[in-house]
Amino acid sequence: MSSSIVETVDMKAPVAVSWALWSDVTQWPKFLSHVQRVDPLDERRFAWKLALPGVDKSFVAELTEVVAEDRIAWKTTEGVHHAGVVTFHRLDDESSRLTLQIEYDPQGFVEHLGALTNLDSVLANYDLGEFQRLAERTAAGGVF
Repeated sequence: MSSSIVETVDMKAPVAVSWALWSDVTQWPKFLSHVQRVDPLDERRFAWKLALPGVDKSFVAELTEVVAEDRIAWKTTEGVHHAGVVTFHRLDDESSRLTLQIEYDPQGFVEHLGALTNLDSVLANYDLGEFQRLAERTAAGGVF
């Protein structure tokens, strides 16, 4: 049984700022609460280490599409099975919208429970809120 998450966040930050933050893998642990680390393996593959409630996960994901300031898509090649895309939308000169879509196959009791209770969407929504705060601080002249 496959599950999907679709979450969107609007922010007072131009697309260039949100793109710069999201496209830099070293920034991910700052706004993705469950990500402990992301290590680049080459230009297109990354090793992820996650700490989720009740379970730790490691996997390798490969970028399948990168269009600057528009979209980043990926799929896993080792470990858990999921694929996703982040899209960046210009609202005006100072605002943007980011949409996150993930398709995944829950494994084990904890992940099935998360999918059934919508906890996975709550976590994604929380992480996008963290991203929004980081992007808005950066756009206002903060350092990321």
